[in-house]
Amino acid sequence: MDFESQPLNQLNMSKEGEPGFMKPGDVTTYDEAMDALSSLITKKNRADKIVVDHRYELMFDYVKILELEEPISQMKIIHVAGTKGKGSTCVFTESILRSCGFRTGLFTSPHLIDVTERFQLNGKDISKEKFLAYFWWCWDRLKQKCIDDIPMPTLFRFLALLAFKLFSEEQVDVLILEVGLGGKTDATNVVKTPVVCGITPLGYDHTEVLGNTLGEIAGEKAGIFKKGVPAFTVSQPEEAMQVLKDTASHLNVDLQVAKQLDTKLLNGLHLGLAGDHQYINAGLAIKLTSTWLQKMGHQSLVPTSCCLSEEFIKGLTSAKLQGRAQIIESQSQSQGQSEGDVVFYLDGAHSPESMQVCANWFSNAVKEDNSMKDSEQILLFNCMSVRDPQLLFPQLMDTCAGHGIHFKKAIFVPNMSLYNKVGSTSSLPTPDSQVNNSWQLTLQRVWDNIQKGKCENNDMVKDDNESKYSMVFASLPLAINWLRDSVRQNKSPRLQVLVTGSLHLVGDVMKLVKT
Repeated sequence: MDFESQPLNQLNMSKEGEPGFMKPGDVTTYDEAMDALSSLITKKNRADKIVVDHRYELMFDYVKILELEEPISQMKIIHVAGTKGKGSTCVFTESILRSCGFRTGLFTSPHLIDVTERFQLNGKDISKEKFLAYFWWCWDRLKQKCIDDIPMPTLFRFLALLAFKLFSEEQVDVLILEVGLGGKTDATNVVKTPVVCGITPLGYDHTEVLGNTLGEIAGEKAGIFKKGVPAFTVSQPEEAMQVLKDTASHLNVDLQVAKQLDTKLLNGLHLGLAGDHQYINAGLAIKLTSTWLQKMGHQSLVPTSCCLSEEFIKGLTSAKLQGRAQIIESQSQSQGQSEGDVVFYLDGAHSPESMQVCANWFSNAVKEDNSMKDSEQILLFNCMSVRDPQLLFPQLMDTCAGHGIHFKKAIFVPNMSLYNKVGSTSSLPTPDSQVNNSWQLTLQRVWDNIQKGKCENNDMVKDDNESKYSMVFASLPLAINWLRDSVRQNKSPRLQVLVTGSLHLVGDVMKLVKT
């Protein structure tokens, strides 16, 4: 049955004259909704430090305004926090439960191209029709009720509230909920009684908000633990694990460590998400799913330790997540035909730990490509200025070099998607000829200095550019055109381009490269 095609619960959730009422034939454009969402963005610049509204209690005011207390309490929720692998773990979990026949809801972040990606109903992005109906219902009610002491919620808080409204109205059997940032004061943590909680691998990220030690970071993540609710994590650094154990003990939480999935249990098949690290995420997903099934009275669907059911294997091997270890071939924009000689390897890694994982995946993927001997590897990179390239680049270079992979050139570009505008499927903004490339030039200098230290013999091929190791382009389209032209004009053989450092950059590339 196609659940997405079903009516919106007759979505006149409001009577005429009330917030959210939609008359038959009313047309509200998607762009208007995007403009409304964009007004909730608090950061003036993408590179600014994250603005945290410490009045976390406001979330409970919003929940009351939207009359969501009871709907949230009735949903059967799996709540997942962590530094790395949250999205992957949530996707595996959703895919397994959908394969078991349950009607699933999945809330994740960020989106790469369109905001509807954050809301998946039974494995598909929510339709724009449903998105708009639920969006305006929530928006109008909040606009009417919010006052000076209770201002409109920030962007992520609004999206989390929208998720609760949307998935409760759609009557999902299970909601898999990915934490946005941290855990303790995250917008998703208004959930008081989840069925089970999960903590993915922890590391250093968003330290300006979560703390400078693994213990502090773990304390924020463990904030999703609820009294008596079972929880699972994976192998963690001792400092982080001790905090998780202490928090769990204080709340009478049965915290267990999930082992990574044994590849033999897939019966010769491969996980739907690429990379050896995904077996850690898959192992956690299996424990979360099994516990949810057990708590919901579906013991017959719970797998044994020695084998997985057909439904579990199907869910694990069919799971998909855009922008993480994804490979796409470039296509000609003019003719819409595959060129087949520029291949993009997309991964939104942006921390030292995830950069190492990304480098391992890219290196192995390149080596598996039969045409490697006729290919050159290029890095297409950007990251926010709060990241430290002195930590990111060595992890990437050294890990790739350990596999015998060396980048012919690094290309640095600014992101195209606007920091102050929620993205949609509409075309990207026209590149600004006055764009400030100072951060990209900084990235270039760091990259070049590291490369010079590694290539004292000056054995790299020189170009006509100022730097023989890297290039800076004023816009992403110019960089992609240069890559394509290099192949068309036989300046380079087939190019394998690693796009990483920022999910925003990955999303921009996906918008420009036709797949």
